[in-house]
Amino acid sequence: MSSKSSMRRTGTARRFRTKAVGALASLVLATAALAGCSSGSESESASGSSGSSSSSSGSAAAADGGQNAAAVLADNKESHAEDSDGDWDESAAVAIELNGDSASAEGDGVTVKGSTVTITAAGTYRISGTLSDGQIVVDAPEEKVRLVLDGAEISNSSGAAVAVTAADEAVVVLADGSENTLSDADSYADDAEANAALYSAADLTVTGGGSLTVRGNGNDGIASADGLVIASGTIVVDADDDGIRGKDYLIVDGGKITVTAGGDGLKADNSEDADSGYVAVGAGTVKVTAEGDGVDAATDVVVTGGTLTVESGGGSGTQPSDDVSTKGLKAGVINVLEGGTVSVDSSDDAVHSDGAVHVNGAKVTAASGDDGAHAEGDLTVDKGSLTITSAVEGVEGADISVNGGSVEIRSSDDGINAAGGTSTSGGGGFGGGGGEDVGDFKLTVTGGTLVITSDGDGLDSNGTAEISGGTVVVNGPEQSGNGALDVNGTFTVSGGTLLAAGSAGMAVAPDTESEQGWLSATLDSAVAAGTTLHVTDSDGKVLATFVTSRSVQNVVYSSSAVKSGEEYKIRSGGSASGASTGGLAKSGTLGSAEEISTVTAGEAPEGGFGGGRR
Repeated sequence: MSSKSSMRRTGTARRFRTKAVGALASLVLATAALAGCSSGSESESASGSSGSSSSSSGSAAAADGGQNAAAVLADNKESHAEDSDGDWDESAAVAIELNGDSASAEGDGVTVKGSTVTITAAGTYRISGTLSDGQIVVDAPEEKVRLVLDGAEISNSSGAAVAVTAADEAVVVLADGSENTLSDADSYADDAEANAALYSAADLTVTGGGSLTVRGNGNDGIASADGLVIASGTIVVDADDDGIRGKDYLIVDGGKITVTAGGDGLKADNSEDADSGYVAVGAGTVKVTAEGDGVDAATDVVVTGGTLTVESGGGSGTQPSDDVSTKGLKAGVINVLEGGTVSVDSSDDAVHSDGAVHVNGAKVTAASGDDGAHAEGDLTVDKGSLTITSAVEGVEGADISVNGGSVEIRSSDDGINAAGGTSTSGGGGFGGGGGEDVGDFKLTVTGGTLVITSDGDGLDSNGTAEISGGTVVVNGPEQSGNGALDVNGTFTVSGGTLLAAGSAGMAVAPDTESEQGWLSATLDSAVAAGTTLHVTDSDGKVLATFVTSRSVQNVVYSSSAVKSGEEYKIRSGGSASGASTGGLAKSGTLGSAEEISTVTAGEAPEGGFGGGRR
């Protein structure tokens, strides 16, 4: 085990990667049902039973969610690929001509026996023609072998089409302008080593300007028992099981890749070595349709560029499976989305990590039949955007931080929920969520924009919540069994802007000890969707204008303009103007707006809950 297995929680610390499932994993599951007024237990139960990775444990959950892509990749095994891998000299290449049920070769390092072509020496081999039922074998221990596919069509009814059984490194070059096809057997023995249409026991690189169609009829499409790098080319894979799999790592640095898989789409499955088992996408266009997980990494998923589109488990309109994991992007340690465009439509969690999730610059759009984004530990948004178009629970993690960027959530249950992980004591007295146990969970907003539209609780923490910056807008539930805000422990506001609107039955307000003023108004009756509401001071100055997107009976507002102890009014009517953030307009005009409520800042409404314990 490398030195990375020492556990620290600082930004520069290396990650603790032990994969064993300890007793803490059971505690995670046992406490996952804790929630506020709407527990979210249905969502969490679905997630817990959907075949999630066995590496889910307290050690994975301790991964530092603030790590950027460079730090994560620096801790991982370095790519074997070189920029020159795609370079080859046709005059120096050994030509292999495929002729239906036989083949011929001009040069040393190749033997032909029937329809089996075996390469035994280092060098470059140009392969063209059709092999209707045969195989290319590379058996060149400790050597680097380059296979140039130049109009090659290879089918094998009894095994892999191309099998690199021994080499130091293998490179498959797709000759510019060429079209190539590989197709393998319908089934493999359980102990078969070469069990993919394109299989390599050594590090494998696929590059070049041509195209490759791979039909993995019996198992995987493209697989390497070491590292696998796709640098360029147009690649289409249709596999019975996993589409493209590298044991130590799978790196996509370019190309146009389309994967249809009966199992997982992109996969790295080495869970034994601390620096392996990762999937990285840095460039190119990747489209994955998988019956299992779209991207499955034993350790890390890192996206720094390109376009990644994933559909898993039939998409968000499909019920998550109890037997098969059908997550979109699944990481055992950390999921870092730092660049490019990521679109996920999954029946289970769209973005999932047994440890941490870090949105740090990518444009992420997700739809899920369960959680939009889920982390057992830290879930951090620093830059970029995270848009959850539909989910049961939008964003869930033990320690959620929104420090920048843009987060927009639509959910049928809780919008954003600090929950899971380990629990701590509850105790007497009312918490923000009405006296429920307070767990060791935290929701923090220091910057950026957070917009929530939820049918369950909007902004929910089974522990504490802090808002010190940014803009938070919550379009909360219409039903009284949930609230726009639901915080079991202390709930403080010291900066930024908060506007939360929803039902009144479980209304929660920030703590009276908050540094920044706030007001909470429960209206005599609910106002309809599309109503323009204004928050004004006692002199009629408009502090905020909000257009409701659903029926609303309670409004919470906090900004630097609100002073505790002073009187404020809620008015209905008039108009909104300028840009809107989740219904919160840049400006508004009262016109003939009618006063519908008068409140004193810092006082929770009758029947509602103030913030934390006093």
